Amino acid sequence: MHRCLDVFAQMLRESRFEFEQPLAGLEIELNIVDSRGEAAMRNAQVLAAIAQPDWATELGQFNVEINIEPQGLAGDGALRLENDVRARLNHAEERARSEGGHLVLIGILPTLREQDIGEGTLSANPRYRLLNEQIFAARGEDLHLAIEGVERLDTHADSVAPEAACTSVQLHLQVSPETFAAHWNAAQAIAGAQVAVAANSPYLFGRELHRETRIALFEQATDTRPAELKAQGVRPRVWFGERWITSVFDLFEENVSYYPALLPLCDEEDPRAELERGSVPQLHELTLHNGTVYRWNRPVYAVVNGVPHLRVENRVLPAGPSVADIAANAAFYYGLMRVLPYDERPIWSQMSFRAAEDNLAAAARHGLDARLYWPGTGEVPAAELILRRLLPMAREGLAKWGVHGLVADRLLSVIEGRCLSGRTGASWQVDRVRAQTASGDDRHEALRGMTLEYIERMHTNEPVHTWDV
Repeated sequence: MHRCLDVFAQMLRESRFEFEQPLAGLEIELNIVDSRGEAAMRNAQVLAAIAQPDWATELGQFNVEINIEPQGLAGDGALRLENDVRARLNHAEERARSEGGHLVLIGILPTLREQDIGEGTLSANPRYRLLNEQIFAARGEDLHLAIEGVERLDTHADSVAPEAACTSVQLHLQVSPETFAAHWNAAQAIAGAQVAVAANSPYLFGRELHRETRIALFEQATDTRPAELKAQGVRPRVWFGERWITSVFDLFEENVSYYPALLPLCDEEDPRAELERGSVPQLHELTLHNGTVYRWNRPVYAVVNGVPHLRVENRVLPAGPSVADIAANAAFYYGLMRVLPYDERPIWSQMSFRAAEDNLAAAARHGLDARLYWPGTGEVPAAELILRRLLPMAREGLAKWGVHGLVADRLLSVIEGRCLSGRTGASWQVDRVRAQTASGDDRHEALRGMTLEYIERMHTNEPVHTWDV
């Protein structure tokens, strides 16, 4: 890894990277349920039925993932991207039904029970087994999940399988080495606002916790530190970071300096020899290690057609509720990322890194009810910050991307609608479950009924702020 890091530094100095017009790429994780809305451990069968190369396994047997290749947003590109995702999901849902399954876009499956999460429910991929073994070898003790929210969860697990409960949307943006730091810093600064307006994970193992419980769950489920190392201040594997950066190198250097390797796998390639002969090294060990450090905004190094490039991978968003909501969340992010990194007085020069981290924690806990800090406004309700400051910037950014005005208005009106109504996927789930328990259902039956109704509404592709309770 150190050799890879040295070669990477040399490549950055010599500007051996490609950068073209930024493209938007997405990864979307989904849950598989049966006809009752319960977790179905059938991803191998469902993937065989879908039989498309852009679909893949995820950590749990009730998870799958679709990768959407990078596309331009200019003109009606954002609309075409949304329609493309819908078409692929509709096809996949049809094939999943042939195997007794249904696909769900949601941050955490509400009907998931603790007995659904165990080493036996990990997908049949040797890498997942190895990762599980290495994390627990590093910990030396069972995983302790303790989340204080509206209710309290306090339980233990003997595998990393609880991580599989977290289903997300990851947004990729290709950037130049020179502008990477500005883009990463900007993505960190807006993470809280993203989560506040997109929260969709209020339940875990039958308990109502945070509006975006996935954040706390993911942080705890992949933690390699036993209690004494936590007390000593050793950094967690899921990490917001601790400072604004000046180069992408800062992040890869931190990875190597702060974290021991989890996957003891080495490639035959010698990166220095590759570089000296004029080839582009894959930096296998460095990128493999990077994949086991779960930053909320992760740097990505990749080589495509013999040419290296860099991407910011934004990982804070939950899946769902509808494809329209996912498209709106993406438009909000990409719009902001076309403005904030280029400000003459950048936002990260006006706010502390800790303030950005606190924003994410508050947003995950309270959703749109969170109060977020922003320079020039102080601490204000999340909805007010988004409506008054961020939405106008996102609209300006989409215009700079060349997105047609009507397309931008339609997508950003979804974000506006959530802020004005106060309704996110999380708040809809909670309101619906409370209504069902008030009418006599027990908690799990209410969660099951809500999940089935959620799936039905998801397929209409109406944004969640229009769903009634």
